Amino acid sequence: MNISQEKKDNLNAVIKININAEDYQARVDKAIKEQAKKAQIPGFRKGMVPSSHIKRMYGKSILVDEINNLLSDTLNNYLNEQQLEVLGQPLPQVDDSKIYNWDFADNFEFNYEVGLAPEFTVDINSQDKLTSYKIKVDDETLASRIQNLRKSYGKMTNPDVSADGDVLYGELVQLSPDGSVFEGGISNTASVRLDQITDADIKASLIGLKKGDVVTLDIQKAFNNDAAKVAGLLKIDEAEAVDLKSNFQLTVKNVNRLEEADLDQAFFDKILGEGTVTTEEEFRAKITEELENMMVQDADNKLQGEMYNYVLSKVNFELPDEFLKRWLKATNEKLSDEELAGGYDDFAKNLKWTLIGNKIVKDNDIKIEYTDVLDLAKARIDAQFRMYSPQPISEEQLGQYAVQFLQDKENANRIFEEAKSLKVFDHLKSVVTLDNKEMTFDEFSKLPA
Repeated sequence: MNISQEKKDNLNAVIKININAEDYQARVDKAIKEQAKKAQIPGFRKGMVPSSHIKRMYGKSILVDEINNLLSDTLNNYLNEQQLEVLGQPLPQVDDSKIYNWDFADNFEFNYEVGLAPEFTVDINSQDKLTSYKIKVDDETLASRIQNLRKSYGKMTNPDVSADGDVLYGELVQLSPDGSVFEGGISNTASVRLDQITDADIKASLIGLKKGDVVTLDIQKAFNNDAAKVAGLLKIDEAEAVDLKSNFQLTVKNVNRLEEADLDQAFFDKILGEGTVTTEEEFRAKITEELENMMVQDADNKLQGEMYNYVLSKVNFELPDEFLKRWLKATNEKLSDEELAGGYDDFAKNLKWTLIGNKIVKDNDIKIEYTDVLDLAKARIDAQFRMYSPQPISEEQLGQYAVQFLQDKENANRIFEEAKSLKVFDHLKSVVTLDNKEMTFDEFSKLPA
């Protein structure tokens, strides 16, 4: 067997593998014998089928399988031995001029295109400057958070007359241009949330209504031509909602109002756990602390995004783009040329970041331990639970869920890569110069994405 590499340039190469009969004959003979032991063929007892009979019946397919297995093993071993860092997977070159008899005596030649990872350096140091944000919890942000919590644990009432923030439950019926009910038109019983209506005049016309009242509603104007909201309200397709011009008649069947929960001990216990706080002042302090922790994460995510773009702009190198595009098409049969063209830049950007991250890990001997992966899995699971309940689950349960979650190989790989990425960001934060900037949450939310 002979293996050679022909470099086309710094990013592309062709690996040539020549296989002779003596390279594969022993593997093929062994496979035929194993098949003979397992074969169940009429006229022969199980395990007593002659190998020659199996060779006549299935020899060529067995030969093809064993050649493919030999190629795979040989190619992988060669890449490991030569320490070639390839991108994607080797792609076989099709040569229609080569015709084989598959008669157990052929010599074979197979060529594989490979995309090579580029060589580059990561020169990031204290001369590189980025902004680190510190977000203050202002009174408005705190009040909004507490109000949302009170609404989440409030109770539904049915006032006689509607007010801003209420929900009108009623029947919507499509009208003709002359204002009469459009026979056979769109109709649906739905809940109209006043806080979602963007037009001030229309919202005002829906305040002060009571059960049984009938009003005419310009539904497109009410929701600022938001096709998704109109479609959801009327239970129609978005495409139909885009072209809808009719007014609608709304007949109020009920007025619903979500009353905010009282700031009492029962509410404090539901939000934070029994006995955690006992006064409104303590409750506000605890919510402030939670908001500050959330905002630290928001600020860190912002810094990570800016650092990601900054490092990518500074560490410049090329990729074997044409090879990678062919590889993506070969491994994703349903991928259209338009989808490939539209998504390749993002793919290349993410691949470059992966290569940069791997180099930072290697150059700085950064270790990703199992505890790093486990702690991150616990954090992600805890955050998931908190979406449905503000009360934390026990550390013991969290650990059990995390271990079970990581038993799935795909989950484990994803969390490992995330843990590695966080280690890379931590390293970068330790070497660049960070300009600390304090601002309110409102100011922070207006920063460009």
